[in-house]
Amino acid sequence: MTETVAAIVAAHRAGTMTPAQTVARSYQRIREHNDPAIFISLRDEKEALAEAERLVDPALPLHGVPIAVKDNIDVAGLPTTAACPAFSYVPARDSTAVARLRAAGAIIIGKTNLDQFATGLVGVRSPYGIPRNPVRGDLVPGGSSSGSAVAVSAGLMPLSLGTDTAGSGRVPAMLNNIVGLKPSLGLISNAGLVPACRTLDCISVFSLTVDDALAALAVMAGPDDADPFSRDRPLAPLTTFPAKLTLGIPKSGQLIFFGDREAEKAYFEACKRWQSLGAELIEFDLEPFYETARLLYEGPWVAERYLVIRDLLASSPDAIHPVTREITIGGARPTAADTFSALYRLQALRRVAERTFAQCDAIVLPTAPTVYSTADVLANPIELNSRLGTYTNFVNLLDLCGLALPAAMRPDGAPFGITLLAPAGRDAELASIGRVFHADTGLGLGAKALPQPPLAAVPARAGADEITIAVVGAHLSGMALNHELTTLDARLLEPAVTAPDYKLYALDTTPPKPGMLRIEAGAGHAIKLELWAMSAAAFGKFVAAIPPPLAIGTVRLADGRQAKGFIVEPAAIGGAKDISAYGGWRAFMAEKAKA
Repeated sequence: MTETVAAIVAAHRAGTMTPAQTVARSYQRIREHNDPAIFISLRDEKEALAEAERLVDPALPLHGVPIAVKDNIDVAGLPTTAACPAFSYVPARDSTAVARLRAAGAIIIGKTNLDQFATGLVGVRSPYGIPRNPVRGDLVPGGSSSGSAVAVSAGLMPLSLGTDTAGSGRVPAMLNNIVGLKPSLGLISNAGLVPACRTLDCISVFSLTVDDALAALAVMAGPDDADPFSRDRPLAPLTTFPAKLTLGIPKSGQLIFFGDREAEKAYFEACKRWQSLGAELIEFDLEPFYETARLLYEGPWVAERYLVIRDLLASSPDAIHPVTREITIGGARPTAADTFSALYRLQALRRVAERTFAQCDAIVLPTAPTVYSTADVLANPIELNSRLGTYTNFVNLLDLCGLALPAAMRPDGAPFGITLLAPAGRDAELASIGRVFHADTGLGLGAKALPQPPLAAVPARAGADEITIAVVGAHLSGMALNHELTTLDARLLEPAVTAPDYKLYALDTTPPKPGMLRIEAGAGHAIKLELWAMSAAAFGKFVAAIPPPLAIGTVRLADGRQAKGFIVEPAAIGGAKDISAYGGWRAFMAEKAKA
């Protein structure tokens, strides 16, 4: 199956598919799906194919992966409309997030539809049409990131970017039976994003699996001087499911489902699933979170939305969707005193939230309390939209990260999802537990109900106080110098392989050792090695004892990771035997022993 990001990258590295073939497949699927409301603009297919054919480094983490981008995020050469033709402009450069995706090997295919100016959770507030929900056609697709979520659910793209100010990266995920990752504020740069509420905005990720979403986040995460709201938050690696996990659920009677008994039943079944996975559930008071949510649209933060389009409201009010206009124009009313009053209350509510999270690792809520048809939302656009944000509107105000997960398919064919929430900076922790929950549901992926791939094992990793070192020759386990590692209490993490950027030479040393030399990307061989972890003090002792011509440099691995490891000085390979074709030192030594 080559539908997930992980499977696509693996196929490209193995040569069973090329990036150009995968890109061409996406365009063909877009044509066959025939829903013109999903994309506002598509990139020229020949241009995208040419970019795919120019990719030369299969070690790139998103090598040849097609991606769709919500049309309030800049992509060089494609119009940014925010679903308002009168607002449209053509950016000269990519947003930082898109630039980082391209650098990781991703291919941008097009710009997706949205609730105008990212104001809405329904996906029906756009002059470019309403994308059809591919899971159940009468339901709203969810917004504001409607096109991005539908593109992934329908199998047109394995990955897409949305944005999430009040739930726009989570509600569409539930309604389309996919994963929605809402990162910590500032983790992904917002440079090149049309703001909705600038202090609360974040770029989000839609995918079929949690691992795919985290792979995209890892590429985009990092500080950016072009975004004053950017934060330097190192992204932790995935970990195994913890032996002790405490999750918060609301006190009895506090959840709201607006009479939807199927949604209520699905939520409590999801809670039972967490318990079966070993989690302890404790109750917390949800009321302060509800109060925080009310601040978003009833408080002064609407003024941030007003700031974005006030000039357009003054010059061409009819260019703005009537519902968007009605909501946004209220942002002109709050006073400075109103703003400070709300900020004071918000700070008090943040302290309450901190006490909640001091008792648990994360909280588990319904992503949305119910589902609505497009007809119902068009008849009652503001109230029903507001209901969908019941469990999402407070999240960014409280500086939380979130992960929306498929949880069940209801008897009526509607999808149901839950969201994990935790304080900012715990994105990888949520992913580490969320991936296990999603796999345990056994749900099919997206609207196509594709079978879930086996959950990839989480590799052993160095601890926070350890350094990973890649060994390629005599220090391999069982080899002549391995004792130099074990006497320093180093521990074997995993076997691995380099990117195909290296040559391996047999050096004339005692005992025999190889020298690994990095050459042009993709022009060498993939060399087998081992990753070991050791304390910083032990690492210093080990490196100090390494004799020339060997040295420690940075080794690129086939999966895109990097590690400190053995390399050779180029001057030492003159006359040395090139043993690269063996693919590693063990194979060469085994052949030598036979001879």
